[in-house]
Order: sequence, then structure tokens, then C-alpha cells
Amino acid sequence: MTTPNLTVQKGIDDGPGMPTRAVKGVVLLVCCAVVIIPFIGVVATSIASQQHVTNSGGFVLWPDGLNLDAYKAIFNGGVVQRALLISVVIATFGTLISLAGSTMLAYSLSRPGSFGQRPILMIVLFSLLFSPGLIPNYLVVKEFGLLDSLLALILPTAISGFNVIVLRSFFMGIPDSVLDSARIDGAGDFRIFWSIVLPLSKAVLAVVGLFYAVGYWNAFFNAMLYINDTAKWPLQLVLRTYVINNTELSSGDLGGASADQLPPQESIQMAILVVSLVPILIVYPFLQRHFAKGMLTGAVKG
Repeated sequence: MTTPNLTVQKGIDDGPGMPTRAVKGVVLLVCCAVVIIPFIGVVATSIASQQHVTNSGGFVLWPDGLNLDAYKAIFNGGVVQRALLISVVIATFGTLISLAGSTMLAYSLSRPGSFGQRPILMIVLFSLLFSPGLIPNYLVVKEFGLLDSLLALILPTAISGFNVIVLRSFFMGIPDSVLDSARIDGAGDFRIFWSIVLPLSKAVLAVVGLFYAVGYWNAFFNAMLYINDTAKWPLQLVLRTYVINNTELSSGDLGGASADQLPPQESIQMAILVVSLVPILIVYPFLQRHFAKGMLTGAVKG
């Protein structure tokens, strides 16, 4: 009598779970399709033939073959290739400058008794709540002579208050005994910071570095404000101008290729979009193993 009762009870417990898991699976598949299908369409349109793009109304979900004419056109020495190089330079040097400045500031704010710790911390926290307006920002950049300079895309956003607080929280979690033992051995503050703190902070540095890199790579608004010379446009501003605003790329914009040999504008636009996505897609997998650990920094006190 006991065994059937256990079987019935087990069946009752398992019954409601199956439909729930099925519904969750369907919802997950739908969400994945909503994200993946547009991306597949973008890639497919960028490599589809001119006839296929025309027949499908400008958006292809499955190409009839591999046609790289759109990529050859944008890498022919024109505006897109130049903008890509500028974006790589801005993202690389901007991330390095931001990481260096934020890390040193956060470490100094994490050490009790450091010079000006409380007032500077209040300024950092104040920046999280209030930000200067558009016109004051522009006037400051103009007064420093940074208009039409790539530094205008780096220096105004070099330090993020949020990232400084994240780094400070992590540094405060490093045991004092580790730092004190280094001081007993004769290490100074810079030696402790360089040889002990930074090696222990790889996870949070990877996350903060990714935040900065994505921010610099995707930024276009500052370029639209401060850069008047089209030769200094970053890739995202080119993307906004020629893809979102649907401005047609001429043969001169694509390195002087003859107009009759240009691929469809839809393929060129989708190729620019793919090029703007690929660098982050390449970098992210290398930082993914640090991402979960770094995002939990400061969430648990132990």
C-alpha cells in the first residue's frame, strides 16, 4: 500500500513542473529568436548578391551565396575604414586612460587617512546624482581648445563615478593584513598598488575595462557635438549618418570606386553595422570568465 502512495505523490509533484518548464522553454526560444533573427538578417544582407537584395526588398534572411563586395567597398580606403581606425584608437587609449585614472583614484579613496579622502569621495558621489548640462560641457571643451580634437572624445568622460565606486568597493575588500605585511617588508604605497592590489583585482578590472571600452566604442553624441571635421568622425557617427539617417554613400565616400560597381546601399549599410559589432563580440568572450565574479564585487560581505 505504501509504494503506490509514494508513486502517486511523486507523480503529483512532477506533474505541474513539466508544463512550466515547457512554457519557459518556449518563452526562451522566442526571446532568442527576437534577438538572433535580426542579427542573422543583417549579416545575410551584407553578404547577399545585388539581385537577391533587390528581390527581397532590401533585407535578406538567408543569402543565396557569399558576396563580399560590400566589405571590399567599405575597406577600400574611404570614410568607413578611416572611421574604424579612429574608433579603435579612441577605444584603446580611452580605456587605458580611464582605467589608470579610475583605479588610482579608487585606491586612494579606499585607504583610510589618505589626503582629501572624504571631500573627493563626496564629489564622486555627487557626480552620480547630478551631471553638468550640455552647454556647460561644450563651453568647457571649447575653453580647453579641444574642439575638433580626438581628446574631446576621451577626456570629458575619462572618469566614471560609478566605476570608481565599484573599484573602491573591491579594494576595500582586500584584507588589511596583506597590505600591512607588505609595508612591514618595506614596500611603499606605489609598490603595494602595483605588485599586490592590481594582480588581485583582475576580475573587477576586466569588467570595468569592458564598461569603458564599450562606452567609448558606442559613443557618437560627443563626436556629433565636438567634431566638425568629417575626417575625424568615429565609426559610430558614420553609422548614425549613413545607416540610421539613411544617407547614401557615394563612390567618393568609399575610396573612389566607380559608381556602377558599387554594391546595393542596403548591403553597404549592413556591412558597416556588422563591422561596428564585431570588435565587441571578439573581446567579450575573453572577459566573460571575469564578468560574473567582477559584477558581484561588493554584493557579499564576508
